[in-house]
Amino acid sequence: MRLISEETVLRNFERNDAHRMAMLANNYKISKNLRDGFPYPYTLSDAEDFIRKYIGQNPVCIFAIEYKSEYVGNIGLSIGEDVYRKSAELGYFIGEPYWNQGITTKAVNLITEYGFHQLNLVRIFSGVFDFNLASQQVLKKCNFELEAILKKAVFKNNKLCDEYRYSKINPKYTP
Repeated sequence: MRLISEETVLRNFERNDAHRMAMLANNYKISKNLRDGFPYPYTLSDAEDFIRKYIGQNPVCIFAIEYKSEYVGNIGLSIGEDVYRKSAELGYFIGEPYWNQGITTKAVNLITEYGFHQLNLVRIFSGVFDFNLASQQVLKKCNFELEAILKKAVFKNNKLCDEYRYSKINPKYTP
């Protein structure tokens, strides 16, 4: 599967993505903005395990981000269960050499449209740590709305911080 916006492409993972994934993901500036399940240091074995887990998914919910035909990061939707099955949590990372180029904004727009139109989701949301201003800006550019600030909800790097919760509702369900 491929979702395309100019030079930004969301696609299925390929086994040969592992080396670039490990190289880009092994960066403290990235890991500090993600949940603890994203390891640091990030090894080739971590990348291989991640790709193995998601390479055959159906439906596709976790994508490789490609820019100018080169792997640059990951983006995905984690669909809720039970009464939350029409909602999904959005998560992503992009390698530091690709920051501030509009790639993440294009990737978020692509996966949001995919989630609404192909997966029939009603709501997509993302939790961002209070200090991650760049990610907050991406979500605002993509017309996600700040829904709540969860005070002292996150314990990251031995510090308590607030979580900024952004969401976007499928336009099909808005008046």
